[in-house]
Amino acid sequence: MKMKQKLIAGAIALSAMAGFAVPAAHAEVSAAIGAANMYYWRGLDLGEGDAQVWGDLKYSANGFYAGVWAGSGDFDDGQEYDLYAGYGGSVGDFRYDVSLWSYAYPQVEVAPADLTEAVVALGYGPVTATYYKNIAAKDYGDNSYSYATLAVVLDKFTVKYGVHMDDTDSVDGVAHVDLIYAYNDKLSFTLGKVVDDQDGTVNDEAKFVVGFSLPLE
Repeated sequence: MKMKQKLIAGAIALSAMAGFAVPAAHAEVSAAIGAANMYYWRGLDLGEGDAQVWGDLKYSANGFYAGVWAGSGDFDDGQEYDLYAGYGGSVGDFRYDVSLWSYAYPQVEVAPADLTEAVVALGYGPVTATYYKNIAAKDYGDNSYSYATLAVVLDKFTVKYGVHMDDTDSVDGVAHVDLIYAYNDKLSFTLGKVVDDQDGTVNDEAKFVVGFSLPLE
């Protein structure tokens, strides 16, 4: 579990790669802040009941993007900041996004590049498939961890299935289902439930997450 709690694919708050970067005609800098009643990550509550606050600063131009995300709420590792860069776009109804995410935890001396994931997302119409692969985990395992999701967007509702894959950790095979309701572009509600826990080692109680984000202009 410790390994997974460090491999946080940011979520840029609660979005968790539900959307894609869209190529822009001009360079743009954007920022946002947000909060949630828990640090919900891939079906698990990393904060063990603690709330989360976060901030994001992003630069984008012609489909390329890069930025930094920082947040609180990880019970074991404390404050976190993530550096990310990627490219995304669309061809008709087909969408794609490829990115790298590096996670740092100053309080436990985990530096940038010690933990890195590659993320590939492909979508068509309302369906998006996303694959996360650990490619660097200095002092935290053998890079065997990966995670995958399949999400379907129906108007303001999103149904997402996610599964952890790792031959060396207790979350191997743990799967969850999320039902997400976007009230608007600032407020969202998520009901998440672990539906498969082979070892019985994770909290499989249903989790209700309220997330709020505010763009800074």
